[in-house]
Amino acid sequence: MSSNTWTRDALSSSAKLANGRCWRFVEAQHRVSTLKITDTADEQERLESLLEDSKPPIPEECRHLDFLLFTPFRYGPYPYSSRFRRTGLTPGVFYTSELPETAAAEKAFYRLLFFAESPNTRWPQDAGEFTAFAVEFATGRALDLRTPPLNADRPIWTHLTDYEGCQQLADVARQTGIDAIKYECVRRPDPAANIAILHCRAFARNEPVDRQSWRFHFSASGVRAICDFPRVLLEFDRGFFSGDPRIAGMAWDR
Repeated sequence: MSSNTWTRDALSSSAKLANGRCWRFVEAQHRVSTLKITDTADEQERLESLLEDSKPPIPEECRHLDFLLFTPFRYGPYPYSSRFRRTGLTPGVFYTSELPETAAAEKAFYRLLFFAESPNTRWPQDAGEFTAFAVEFATGRALDLRTPPLNADRPIWTHLTDYEGCQQLADVARQTGIDAIKYECVRRPDPAANIAILHCRAFARNEPVDRQSWRFHFSASGVRAICDFPRVLLEFDRGFFSGDPRIAGMAWDR
């Protein structure tokens, strides 16, 4: 590890301006569940309010945001390690992608990972419905792991299963006041960028600025992701994510 480039001073000197639009997927079920068990809109609102009161408090710096933006910063303990966040009671990370197609590849991979770890779970008969939503961000304190000097450690940032180096970087980045980290998506063969937002202050708008409806179909052949407007069809066959050993060894026929 080139730890000399990960010091607080080094990261501070590497911080740069970053802004734009980025995309994230959520399951399109966030209000359907309460709709099914209530009879009127008023009952549903009251039930949603009761459920909201039972949840962990929203961090102070995030309270002005729409729930889709603040949710990753609200919950703990974190159930499993991800690229820039450790398991347990750790600071939140809002994972996004520069393009909805990149975010779709990330969503397809992690849903497949669930099936890889649950070999007895059958493929769903119906397509899963998801919402892709776009947010705008702007900060003068961002890192880009694809550019010098940090790209010297590209093998660490792009490791498919070992996230320790990225997590160490995120620890120092938070101490340095870094708001966001741009990094290479390893789930697509073509160059594509992800953005990990570390602080709610990096959001330039308080709510999503665009939405798309997607359907994901999982089967023994792979994954198809479909967006009706704009019209997009993505296919991830059995070999698409096979560079990751967790997917390479999964049981497809079930």
